[in-house]
Amino acid sequence: MAEASQTGVRRGPFLVVGLGNPGLEYLWTPHNAGFMAIDRIAQREGVVVQNRRCRAMTATCRIAGREVVLAKPETFMNLSGVAVAALVREFEADPARDLLVIHDELDLTLGTFKIRERGSPAGHNGARSVTGALESEEWLRLRIGVGPNLPPEAIAAGGGKRPGRDYLLSPMRKADLTVLDEVLDRVATATRRILGEGPAAAMNEFNRKDRE
Repeated sequence: MAEASQTGVRRGPFLVVGLGNPGLEYLWTPHNAGFMAIDRIAQREGVVVQNRRCRAMTATCRIAGREVVLAKPETFMNLSGVAVAALVREFEADPARDLLVIHDELDLTLGTFKIRERGSPAGHNGARSVTGALESEEWLRLRIGVGPNLPPEAIAAGGGKRPGRDYLLSPMRKADLTVLDEVLDRVATATRRILGEGPAAAMNEFNRKDRE
Protein backbone atom coordinates (compact mmCIF):
# COMPACT_ATOMS: atom_id res chain seq x y z
CA MET A 1 0.00 0.00 0.00
CA ALA A 2 1.27 3.47 -0.86
CA GLU A 3 2.04 5.94 1.90
CA ALA A 4 2.47 9.70 1.94
CA SER A 5 5.99 11.12 1.93
CA GLN A 6 7.00 14.38 3.60
CA THR A 7 6.17 16.16 0.33
CA GLY A 8 2.67 14.71 0.30
CA VAL A 9 3.40 12.45 -2.69
CA ARG A 10 2.11 8.90 -2.30
CA ARG A 11 4.96 6.37 -2.24
CA GLY A 12 4.86 2.59 -2.30
CA PRO A 13 7.21 0.35 -0.36
CA PHE A 14 10.95 0.30 -0.87
CA LEU A 15 12.15 -2.95 -2.45
CA VAL A 16 15.29 -4.69 -1.16
CA VAL A 17 16.08 -7.68 -3.38
CA GLY A 18 18.93 -10.10 -2.78
CA LEU A 19 20.11 -12.21 -5.71
CA GLY A 20 20.96 -15.90 -5.52
CA ASN A 21 19.89 -19.41 -6.45
CA PRO A 22 17.10 -21.30 -4.64
CA GLY A 23 17.84 -24.79 -3.39
CA LEU A 24 19.78 -26.34 -0.51
CA GLU A 25 22.77 -27.13 -2.73
CA TYR A 26 23.37 -23.40 -3.26
CA LEU A 27 22.65 -22.28 0.30
CA TRP A 28 26.20 -21.47 1.47
CA THR A 29 27.84 -20.67 -1.87
CA PRO A 30 29.47 -17.30 -2.69
CA HIS A 31 26.85 -16.66 -5.39
CA ASN A 32 24.16 -16.63 -2.68
CA ALA A 33 25.60 -13.75 -0.68
CA GLY A 34 22.58 -11.66 -1.71
CA PHE A 35 20.17 -14.22 -0.26
CA MET A 36 22.21 -14.38 2.94
CA ALA A 37 22.03 -10.59 3.22
CA ILE A 38 18.23 -10.59 2.92
CA ASP A 39 17.99 -13.25 5.63
CA ARG A 40 20.26 -11.21 7.90
CA ILE A 41 18.19 -8.04 7.37
CA ALA A 42 15.00 -10.01 8.03
CA GLN A 43 16.50 -11.43 11.22
CA ARG A 44 17.43 -7.93 12.36
CA GLU A 45 13.88 -6.69 11.67
CA GLY A 46 12.14 -9.68 13.26
CA VAL A 47 10.47 -11.07 10.13
CA VAL A 48 10.77 -14.30 8.12
CA VAL A 49 11.10 -14.36 4.33
CA GLN A 50 8.43 -16.96 3.58
CA ASN A 51 5.65 -15.39 1.49
CA ARG A 52 5.54 -16.15 -2.23
CA ARG A 53 4.91 -13.14 -4.44
CA CYS A 54 6.06 -12.10 -7.91
CA ARG A 55 8.16 -15.27 -8.33
CA ALA A 56 10.06 -14.44 -5.16
CA MET A 57 10.07 -15.26 -1.45
CA THR A 58 9.18 -12.06 0.41
CA ALA A 59 8.65 -10.45 3.79
CA THR A 60 7.40 -6.99 4.73
CA CYS A 61 8.77 -4.80 7.51
CA ARG A 62 9.43 -1.17 8.39
CA ILE A 63 12.93 0.25 8.34
CA ALA A 64 13.64 3.87 9.29
CA GLY A 65 9.92 4.63 9.07
CA ARG A 66 9.53 3.26 5.51
CA GLU A 67 7.60 0.17 4.50
CA VAL A 68 10.08 -2.29 3.01
CA VAL A 69 9.60 -5.46 0.99
CA LEU A 70 12.48 -7.93 1.33
CA ALA A 71 12.70 -10.40 -1.53
CA LYS A 72 14.68 -13.41 -2.74
CA PRO A 73 13.84 -14.32 -6.38
CA GLU A 74 13.03 -17.97 -7.08
CA THR A 75 13.91 -17.62 -10.77
CA PHE A 76 17.61 -18.58 -10.39
CA MET A 77 20.40 -16.06 -10.79
CA ASN A 78 20.44 -15.70 -14.58
CA LEU A 79 16.73 -14.78 -14.63
CA SER A 80 16.74 -12.52 -11.56
CA GLY A 81 15.37 -9.64 -13.60
CA VAL A 82 12.10 -11.48 -14.19
CA ALA A 83 11.27 -11.37 -10.48
CA VAL A 84 12.70 -7.88 -9.92
CA ALA A 85 10.63 -6.44 -12.78
CA ALA A 86 7.51 -8.20 -11.48
CA LEU A 87 8.05 -6.69 -8.01
CA VAL A 88 8.61 -3.24 -9.50
CA ARG A 89 5.34 -3.52 -11.42
CA GLU A 90 3.39 -5.00 -8.51
CA PHE A 91 4.38 -2.22 -6.12
CA GLU A 92 4.55 0.55 -8.74
CA ALA A 93 8.12 1.27 -7.68
CA ASP A 94 10.56 3.63 -9.35
CA PRO A 95 13.74 1.53 -9.79
CA ALA A 96 15.93 4.63 -9.52
CA ARG A 97 14.44 5.62 -6.13
CA ASP A 98 12.70 2.65 -4.55
CA LEU A 99 14.92 -0.35 -5.27
CA LEU A 100 18.09 -1.78 -3.75
CA VAL A 101 19.58 -4.95 -5.27
CA ILE A 102 22.16 -6.87 -3.21
CA HIS A 103 24.44 -9.34 -4.97
CA ASP A 104 27.83 -11.03 -4.76
CA GLU A 105 30.81 -9.53 -6.56
CA LEU A 106 33.86 -11.56 -7.56
CA ASP A 107 35.85 -8.40 -8.34
CA LEU A 108 35.68 -7.37 -4.66
CA THR A 109 37.64 -9.24 -2.00
CA LEU A 110 35.76 -11.25 0.61
CA GLY A 111 35.28 -9.06 3.67
CA THR A 112 34.34 -5.93 1.72
CA PHE A 113 31.27 -4.46 0.03
CA LYS A 114 30.48 -1.41 -2.08
CA ILE A 115 27.33 0.61 -2.73
CA ARG A 116 26.73 2.07 -6.21
CA GLU A 117 23.80 4.12 -7.49
CA ARG A 118 24.12 2.98 -11.11
CA GLY A 119 26.46 1.25 -13.52
CA SER A 120 27.02 -1.66 -15.85
CA PRO A 121 26.53 -5.27 -14.69
CA ALA A 122 30.32 -5.82 -14.96
CA GLY A 123 29.98 -9.46 -15.92
CA HIS A 124 27.50 -10.43 -13.19
CA ASN A 125 24.71 -12.46 -14.81
CA GLY A 126 22.11 -11.58 -12.18
CA ALA A 127 22.83 -7.86 -12.47
CA ARG A 128 22.76 -8.17 -16.25
CA SER A 129 19.32 -9.79 -16.05
CA VAL A 130 18.03 -6.99 -13.80
CA THR A 131 19.38 -4.30 -16.12
CA GLY A 132 17.81 -6.04 -19.12
CA ALA A 133 14.42 -6.49 -17.47
CA LEU A 134 14.30 -2.90 -16.20
CA GLU A 135 15.85 -1.55 -19.44
CA SER A 136 17.98 0.72 -17.29
CA GLU A 137 21.24 0.81 -15.34
CA GLU A 138 19.74 3.42 -13.00
CA TRP A 139 19.18 1.24 -9.94
CA LEU A 140 20.94 1.10 -6.59
CA ARG A 141 23.08 -1.93 -5.91
CA LEU A 142 25.11 -3.19 -2.98
CA ARG A 143 27.88 -5.56 -4.09
CA ILE A 144 29.22 -8.00 -1.51
CA GLY A 145 32.81 -9.06 -2.13
CA VAL A 146 33.30 -12.82 -2.45
CA GLY A 147 36.63 -12.84 -4.30
CA PRO A 148 39.36 -14.86 -2.56
CA ASN A 149 42.23 -12.83 -1.19
CA LEU A 150 44.90 -14.64 -3.19
CA PRO A 151 48.59 -13.68 -3.14
CA PRO A 152 50.14 -12.73 -6.53
CA GLU A 153 52.00 -16.05 -6.75
CA ALA A 154 48.74 -18.01 -6.42
CA ILE A 155 47.17 -15.97 -9.21
CA ALA A 156 50.24 -16.53 -11.37
CA ALA A 157 50.11 -20.27 -10.66
CA GLY A 158 46.54 -20.28 -11.92
CA GLY A 159 47.56 -18.75 -15.22
CA GLY A 160 46.50 -15.27 -14.10
CA LYS A 161 42.83 -16.25 -14.11
CA ARG A 162 40.35 -15.45 -11.38
CA PRO A 163 38.16 -18.18 -9.86
CA GLY A 164 34.94 -18.51 -11.81
CA ARG A 165 31.68 -20.46 -11.93
CA ASP A 166 32.93 -23.49 -10.00
CA TYR A 167 34.12 -21.29 -7.15
CA LEU A 168 30.91 -19.25 -7.04
CA LEU A 169 28.70 -22.36 -6.90
CA SER A 170 30.79 -24.36 -4.40
CA PRO A 171 30.09 -24.28 -0.63
CA MET A 172 32.21 -21.74 1.21
CA ARG A 173 34.81 -22.78 3.76
CA LYS A 174 33.97 -22.27 7.41
CA ALA A 175 36.65 -19.58 7.76
CA ASP A 176 35.24 -17.66 4.78
CA LEU A 177 31.70 -17.92 6.14
CA THR A 178 32.96 -16.40 9.39
CA VAL A 179 34.33 -13.42 7.46
CA LEU A 180 31.10 -13.09 5.46
CA ASP A 181 29.01 -13.25 8.62
CA GLU A 182 30.58 -10.02 9.88
CA VAL A 183 30.07 -8.40 6.49
CA LEU A 184 26.37 -9.30 6.53
CA ASP A 185 25.91 -7.39 9.77
CA ARG A 186 27.47 -4.30 8.15
CA VAL A 187 25.32 -4.79 5.05
CA ALA A 188 22.19 -4.82 7.23
CA THR A 189 23.34 -1.62 8.92
CA ALA A 190 24.14 -0.02 5.55
CA THR A 191 20.67 -0.91 4.28
CA ARG A 192 19.10 0.80 7.25
CA ARG A 193 21.31 3.84 6.59
CA ILE A 194 20.19 3.94 2.94
CA LEU A 195 16.54 3.94 4.06
CA GLY A 196 17.07 6.51 6.78
CA GLU A 197 19.59 8.93 5.31
CA GLY A 198 19.82 8.13 1.60
CA PRO A 199 22.34 6.37 -0.66
CA ALA A 200 24.87 9.22 -0.67
CA ALA A 201 25.25 9.16 3.12
CA ALA A 202 25.56 5.37 3.12
CA MET A 203 28.18 5.41 0.36
CA ASN A 204 30.16 8.10 2.15
CA GLU A 205 30.24 6.04 5.32
CA PHE A 206 30.60 2.46 4.15
CA ASN A 207 32.50 2.78 0.86
CA ARG A 208 35.13 4.84 2.64
CA LYS A 209 35.44 2.27 5.43
CA ASP A 210 36.12 -0.48 2.92
CA ARG A 211 38.97 1.59 1.41
CA GLU A 212 40.72 2.01 4.76
